[in-house]
Formats: sequence, structure tokens, C-alpha cells
Amino acid sequence: MKFSEQWLREWVNPALSTEALGHQITMAGLEVDAIEPVSGPFSGVIVAEITEAVQHPDADKLRVCTVNAGDGNTVQIVCGAPNARKGLKTPLAIVGAMLPGDFAIKAAKLRGVESQGMLCAASELGLSEEKDGILELPDDAPAGTDLREYLKLNDVSIEIGLTPNRSDCLGLAGIAREVGLLNDLSVCAPPENTAAVTTDEAVTVELRAPQRCPRYLCRVIDGVDLSRPSPLWMQEKLRRCGLRSIDAAVDITNYLLLELGQPMHAFDLDKINGGIVVREATAEESLELLNDQEITLGEGNLVIADQQGALAFAGIMGGASSAVGEGTTRLLLEAAFFAPVPLSGQARSFGLHTDSSHRFERGVDFQLQRRAMERATELLLEIVGGSAGPITEAVSEEDLPAPDPIHLRAARIERLLGVAIDDATVERILRGVGLEVSAVDGGWECAVPSWRFDLRIEADLLEELARVYGYNNLPVTRIRADVVLPSIPEEKVRLRQLRRALVARDYYEAICYSFVDADIQKQLDPNIEPVALNNPISPEHAVMRSSLLAGLLRSAQHNVKRQQPRVRLFETGLRFLPDAEGLNQRPGLAMLITGSQTAEGWAEAGRNADFYDLKGDIEALLELTGDVASFHFEAGERSGLHPGQTAWLKRGDSIVGFVGVLHPTLQKNLDFDLPVVVAELDLELLSMATIPAFTPVSRFPALRRDIAVIVDKTVAAGELLADVRATAGVCLQDLTLFDVYEGKGIDPARKSVALGLTFQDHSRTLDDNEVNTCIQQVVDSLKENYKAELRG
Repeated sequence: MKFSEQWLREWVNPALSTEALGHQITMAGLEVDAIEPVSGPFSGVIVAEITEAVQHPDADKLRVCTVNAGDGNTVQIVCGAPNARKGLKTPLAIVGAMLPGDFAIKAAKLRGVESQGMLCAASELGLSEEKDGILELPDDAPAGTDLREYLKLNDVSIEIGLTPNRSDCLGLAGIAREVGLLNDLSVCAPPENTAAVTTDEAVTVELRAPQRCPRYLCRVIDGVDLSRPSPLWMQEKLRRCGLRSIDAAVDITNYLLLELGQPMHAFDLDKINGGIVVREATAEESLELLNDQEITLGEGNLVIADQQGALAFAGIMGGASSAVGEGTTRLLLEAAFFAPVPLSGQARSFGLHTDSSHRFERGVDFQLQRRAMERATELLLEIVGGSAGPITEAVSEEDLPAPDPIHLRAARIERLLGVAIDDATVERILRGVGLEVSAVDGGWECAVPSWRFDLRIEADLLEELARVYGYNNLPVTRIRADVVLPSIPEEKVRLRQLRRALVARDYYEAICYSFVDADIQKQLDPNIEPVALNNPISPEHAVMRSSLLAGLLRSAQHNVKRQQPRVRLFETGLRFLPDAEGLNQRPGLAMLITGSQTAEGWAEAGRNADFYDLKGDIEALLELTGDVASFHFEAGERSGLHPGQTAWLKRGDSIVGFVGVLHPTLQKNLDFDLPVVVAELDLELLSMATIPAFTPVSRFPALRRDIAVIVDKTVAAGELLADVRATAGVCLQDLTLFDVYEGKGIDPARKSVALGLTFQDHSRTLDDNEVNTCIQQVVDSLKENYKAELRG
């Protein structure tokens, strides 16, 4: 919301500087984003009148103007503006004037003709960026008056960033109400006059969707003259609020939008057939909007229509077919209340965002429409003339908001705010907010005003008390609490340990939205129907994630597109899995690597990360459990992953997670040039650990035996290792797979697997016969179970 400080001070004028005023409203929750002057810095510019304009003798595009500079002084100005003409009032920069950009005005000769100053365009004074000739001032502008004084340019535009709950401050009236409350001043609002009805002409209104539009008002204004421009004071107020002047009808509706926060619209009555109908659009109903965009509406969209078709996209933008033009003489003014929730997202679904939709989506005062209609009528009759008809109002009282009264307990104020506020101050603040306050036993009963959609519970009132009383006035109290140190179970691996381990292995932690792209989610978990959001912030955040990888892939994609050659990310968080009992929220850990395995350097040749790199990182995490032997990997398949490069991680019979290379199709869809390796683990199963137990170091020597066995290529190395551990006996202390060979001297369908077995006893020295017996048991078991042959 952008507004003029001078305009605000017409309503309420606190004894504060501009900077102090900005700080005050910021501390009250209306954060000031910018304070900017309404014009460029200039001096020596006055109001002047062109008394004569003749063609330059030596230039087709220049005119020699005689200009009345006030007090009987005339000067000669050479001007190239196409609108320089006799009788025009315009700004004159006299000799010695200083314009924006430190541009000094001097006497000069243009094509041999002396010029004693410059007639100024709005862009040259920093008033506008439009360059369509010199600035035209009203005919009654007094020649010789300083332009800054005449236009009251010693003013600033203040822009505030409002949170969605403060829609009541999307109009100057709401901001003035806040400033008046903060400074304990009364607000001088324009008088609420009722226009005289001088014509009986009226238009009927039918509400076919009262739940979405419970109140609609319209009024006929006949005999208007839109050739009359909006007065300069209105054009200036609009400009300082960021809107440009179009014509009187549009300017007045925009003015009411800024002044009261009530969006309005003016139709050309001669382009309307029959009465007004507020209804939902029919399937495939088309409408050309004022911005020349043609949209195709559906049954979920609300329109303002006549008996032939849609006239406007309700609450968002008017239609071109009923737009006001230069020849319009009969207007139909509209003011309505649209329910915020059904309207939310309607504009965004068509790529639109208008001042009207911005306000209606957040909530407009549902009692404001008649006041706005009367105010707009008053301004129209004053500026463009005409006759006003009666106001036609259609209202569904049962569908209007009916906020429940809020009970505020006095004891809660000191308990939650930490300060005792006297009853008189509490009542003053609450009434200043607009509440109707009644004292009851132990507190107050407060009726919520129609413009505050955000006040619903007791905590909302406490927040109002805190911000108006002043956050800086709340005492600083040290927090006191009886702190009981929780026990840290040793049989669990803490999340902090996992994070530290991954960071130590050169991973970066990512924090992604819980809302993800539905298409990526579908490719990762096609059998899970994710929870869809009713009003997603964007199509990329449409569903609740059932896999952490959906968000992590987007993060990796973002980094790769920004020339990051090495991406190593992990994320911990909840996954949302629908089940028979509702929504199961399970904590998980996701990991992703792509690009170079190591950082660029001279010490070693670079290579791209692969499946085994990530598998090794996972095994490092398993070491933290102290029970690595309970985990094992099994080859498998999973949606979204490469069928030949995917494995399940299991703990006993329970699936802990998976690791694999992204499927080439998904990799291509996400624009990854290099393979992407991912993993996702269940934190609850991963975090179960065994309590460490002391084992003394054996004082007796260890013996190692290496064997190489030939087995079928289809036999997994993990199966061989498990078989060896099961048959080697209790003295086996370490088992290492140190070589796999395929090639010359080996059957093409088979492979050689070399194992190192280390034996040691804690009570005695093992002899060769004992170790050889264990080795023979191992070889016999491998022969029986896997048809293994001992390689010579």
C-alpha cells in the first residue's frame, strides 16, 4: 500500500516528523518499505501562461512562445513541445533554476532566437516518466506562483508492506485509523453525504451465488460528461499512490479504492442488456478483459453478467464489452462484497493480480459498500455532472460474515504480555481498534468490527494491546524455568550425530519445502496418492511430499544450473504417507550426489560420483549404530531409479531404505547431464543402536589366511561374506573382500572372489591346524551352497 503523507495528514495530523511517523507505524506492525519524495529536486520553477505561440522562423518543430511569468513579467521561450499553445498554463523554469540531475537553466539562443528559460514536461521535473509534451496545469493556476507550493510537492510517498491479515489498512481510512489510535487523536474523515436522487432509473440485481457475493449495490448516473478531466488534486493523489490518471470515471473508482479500501467499477450502462446477475460462469464461457486478455472461465469462477453474458470477472477485473469510453454518458456504478476464501487464487489461475483482487482476497469491510457508493456519487456529480438514480441493493444477510464476540480476560493480559495495563487504557485501545467493548466479570466482551477479519480469538486482542501499547514499552523479564536435563538414551543414534557425520563427509544440508511438484512426486512414488493442497503457492508446491527426494532433486537442479560441478546434499524431515488411519508422518533422511566425487585439485584425477560412493557414505552412517552386521544390501528395483543400479538397505527383514542411480528418463526430464545417485532412509529404523560393550584387546597373535574362490557371476558378494561369517567359527575376528577378478583363465560365466580371514583368540595362541580346520569348513560350505571352487 502506497500513500501520500500529505493526504494522510488531511485525515489525522500527529506532531511527528516523516521519519518518526514511519518508525511509529512500522513498530505497530505496518512495516514501512520505502519513503520517497513525490517529485525530483528542483527550484526556480513557477506557474506561467503562454500568451502567444508562433512558429520558429528556422525550425519546423520549434515554437517561439511569449510567456506571462506573473506580476506583469513576460519572457520569451523557445519550445519544442507539440502541445505548446496560446492560453496554456504550464511550468516555467526561469533563468537560474535548478532541475533534477543538477541541470541549471541558462539564457540561450536556439536557431538564432533567444530563449529565457524552459517550459517543463512532467518527466523533466521528476513527476512522471511519460514524455508527451509540457505539463498542462489548470486554467485557474495563478501565474507566478512557485510550482512546488502550487502542487504541494514538499511531500513524500510512503509504501508499507502489509501482512495478509491487515487488509483493513489497504485504504487510507484504515491507516488514518491506526495513526489516530497510536497518537490518541481523532480522525477527520470526509463527511458522509447522501446524494440527491434526481432520476428514477435503476437496474435490477439478482444474486444467484449469495455465498460468494452476499452483497451487491449499483446505481445509475445519467448525463455524465467524461470529456471533463479529473481535477489536478485527484490526479496528484493518484500519482503519489502509484496510479496514473485515465478518465474521471476510472479515476474516481481508483480514488475510492485508495481512500476507503473499497474496490468499485463503472460500467457503460448503454452496453448492458437488462438487469445485473451475479452468478457462477458456465463451462467454457469466454470473457475479454479490460487489459485485452481473453479468458475462458469455468463453473468455479464468479462473474457479473447481464441477460446476454458476462460483463466482468467478479472482484478481479471488468470486461471490455461494457467498458467506459469517451462517448459514455450513462454510468452504472458497482460496489460489492465478495467472500474472501472462494475468491482466493481465482486471479492467479489466469495470471492476473489486480488491486481489486488483492483486497477482496484478504477481506473488504462488508458494511462499507453503501458509504463508498455515496462518496463516489458525490465526486462524480461534482466533477462530470449528471443525475443520480436510487441505489439498488441485493443482500443475503445469512451469508454475510457474522463474527462471534471475543471474551478478553483481564488476568491474561499481565500473564501473557508481562505488564499490567490499567482498565481505562485497555478499553481505549480496544475501542480505538473499532471494537464495541462491554465490561464483564473478570474482563471484557468485545464485538468485532466489520473491517477486521483477523480478530477471532482472545490472543488476537492481546496482540492488538501489545502493538498499540508499544512493544518497546513491554518490560524485559528474564525467563525462569525449572530445567530438567533429559536423559540421552545410548541405544539411539541422535540426529545430530548423523548430520555431523554427513557434513564431515563433505555434504551440505538442504531444507526444502514440505510441498513439492506433483509430477516429480508421481515418478518417485506412483503408487502413493499424495495429499494435495487446496491453495498451493505455485504449481511446483502442489502436494505434500511422500519422499524427501522430490525437494532435494529440485535443489540439486537449481545448483547444477548455476554451474556447480559437484553437488552433495542431504535433508532430514517428515514424509507424509497416507494410510488407513489418516496421514502417517515418518521422519526420513535423503542423500544426493552428482558431479565430481572429489573437489578439484592436483593430488588426484577427477571422476564422477557413482553408486558405490553413496553406498560407502551410508555404510559410514551404519557404523554409528555399533551394529553394522545387522544391516545388509540387496539388489532391487524402485520407481524413478535405474533398474540395474538400485539396492535396498535392510535390517533383518525390515526395509530401512534404498540407494540407487536416478532413472535416465527422470534424469533427462530434470536436465541433469551427469548421473545422479540418491538414497532415502527411514530415520526410526536407522537410529536404533546397540550399547557399546567393553572387549579387552587380545594379548595373543592373530593369524590371517587368504583364499580365492570361483563362483557364478550371479552370486552376490554379500551372500558369500555372510556364509563365511556363519561357518568360520567364533575365532574369526575380521573378514575382508579384497579382490574380484573376471577375465583370462576364468570361465566367462564365473568370477574369482578373494577373501582375507583373520583369526584370533582371547585366551590362547591359535595353531595352524585349528585355523586350517576353520578354512576348510568355509571352503566346504561355499562349495555346497554356491558350487564354489578353490582357485589355485
